[in-house]
Amino acid sequence: MSIRELEKATGLKFESLRRLYNNETTRYPSEVIGRICEVLKIDISDLLILVDNNNDNKEKSEG
Repeated sequence: MSIRELEKATGLKFESLRRLYNNETTRYPSEVIGRICEVLKIDISDLLILVDNNNDNKEKSEG
């Protein structure tokens, strides 16, 4: 599904969806995430992955 198709299906703004797709956002509004999950019939865990960057930073400072 393209961003344009998702825009039409969800009623969300193209630019908001594009930023999410390109991982250019720092905030994930619950209404946006909820609407995407609802339209795609998926769970939030299918959409988002939690990455622990603390281990990366710790390894770099110790290296």
